[in-house]
Formats: sequence, structure tokens, C-alpha cells
Amino acid sequence: MSSPLTIAALAAGLAGFSPPALNVPPVVIRAAGDCSAAAAQVVAETGGELLSARPTGDGQCVITVLIPGNGGRPKKVTVKVPM
Repeated sequence: MSSPLTIAALAAGLAGFSPPALNVPPVVIRAAGDCSAAAAQVVAETGGELLSARPTGDGQCVITVLIPGNGGRPKKVTVKVPM
């Protein structure tokens, strides 16, 4: 059998109540593995549209962009660049 305290805590959580000590805003932290600068550089150099940017384990970023074609389909290009 569940304790009344456990049931009350579960009900309060489902109702959206959060004790003041736990009611903190989310924090966004940029880590050393941030590929935003590398992605911006690739987009600027290619004139393409950014599809994805992800860090690899070896200090590099895999950047994928769509480069507009001459009236046809855009070309998907993936490059690996240093962070």
C-alpha cells in the first residue's frame, strides 16, 4: 500500500505544483563541443542553408548544408571541420 505522503506528492506533481526550492528556470550552458561557429562559417562559405551540425568525439564538427541548385534540386553537402 502506498503512503499518503507519496500519493499527495504524486497528485501535486500531476497538478503542476512544484515546491519553491525546485521551481528554478532552465539553464542553457554552451559546452566546448559547440559547433555553432563552425556551422556559421560553412554556411557563409557555401551560401547554403544549414541542415545540421553535430560535434564528433575528436574535436571536429560534422556540418550538413543544402546548396541551392541552378533551377534544380539543391545539393546536400556534408563537411567535417575543426571546432
